[in-house]
Amino acid sequence: MQRYKVAVCQMIIHQEKEKNLVRAREMIGRAAKRGARLVVLPEMFNCPYVARLFPQYAESYPEGPSLQMLSRTAREEGVYLVGGSLPERDGDQVYNTSFIFAPDGRLLGKHRKMHLFDVELASGLTVKESSTLGAGNQVTVIPSELGDLGVAICYDIRFPELMRLMVLKGARVVVIPAAFNMTTGPAHWELIFRMRAIDNQAYFIGASPARDPMAPYVAYGHSLVVDPWGNVVSMAREGEEIIYAEIDLDLVEKIRSELPLLRHRRTDVYALELLAP
Repeated sequence: MQRYKVAVCQMIIHQEKEKNLVRAREMIGRAAKRGARLVVLPEMFNCPYVARLFPQYAESYPEGPSLQMLSRTAREEGVYLVGGSLPERDGDQVYNTSFIFAPDGRLLGKHRKMHLFDVELASGLTVKESSTLGAGNQVTVIPSELGDLGVAICYDIRFPELMRLMVLKGARVVVIPAAFNMTTGPAHWELIFRMRAIDNQAYFIGASPARDPMAPYVAYGHSLVVDPWGNVVSMAREGEEIIYAEIDLDLVEKIRSELPLLRHRRTDVYALELLAP
């Protein structure tokens, strides 16, 4: 399928998991009724973005209520669903994980956030994801009838090597559930998504929670879709809303043909390789 509609659900995140699940289900349904074939939720869509709370909200596949809702909703609405991310429990370890479902409800794959957000910003914001989360080690590209989808999470986008590896594995659309904050968001959000799209000549989709000034971690919002030429084709404001955009895979091929960055790489001089299994 060379053209299809994507929807990004920018939702307010509440303390109550069930409230988040009900809202996500409703927004996915609205997006499907508008013709979206691919629907994307935000990072940590089922819980507050607070590192110490992640283990309390963590779920294991397939029995977790959030995961069951995502699978069931993808099937009922007939959409490809990138379920934002949520705390995933695997044995004694918790990961920040994005689960991707097919229109028949099958799990197509998952991405565990590779780069953990451990920062102390001059604004006073301190986050240490590694205090409760483990790091993934897989480059995630999901084959589908919509084309190969690259999936990563938030801080991962700041590492251009990972983005390029996804594209070299075939991704023409890269989906990033992300919760930039009120320091990094105004400075880097739009800039970094546009630059990664230009570097890799691919669509880049950023799915943020809506901004809640009363939350312990205030997300920037401004979910967006950027085309392979670096144009922002759709962008949300700060509050809760669904944005839509058309993905045109022919445009990806046109731009890569006219400005063949990937073919012009000097692989005789430098190389990028995946060392992890």
